[in-house]
Amino acid sequence: MPKAYWIANVTVTDPVAYKDYQAIAPDAFTEFGARFLARGEAETLEGRPWQRRVVIEFESLEQAHACYNSPAYRAAREKRAGACDADIAIIEGLA
Repeated sequence: MPKAYWIANVTVTDPVAYKDYQAIAPDAFTEFGARFLARGEAETLEGRPWQRRVVIEFESLEQAHACYNSPAYRAAREKRAGACDADIAIIEGLA
């Protein structure tokens, strides 16, 4: 079964409120066995310049979706609302 990945592009607009998200989001990632492969500033060569880029690995597409839709991550998303601009995609890895 192929792994799956969250690809997130984020620009923080309210650093104080964003810390509330950062305080609880790791619980959801731990619960679903997520592994951070990349996180931080990135050089934008084309497209919108985001402040941060994040790549998170999951054991399966089902795990990636389960994490995103979990009560723990739903609570984290509520903390993140209004604190950043974000694009998040889930993609299945190659077999």
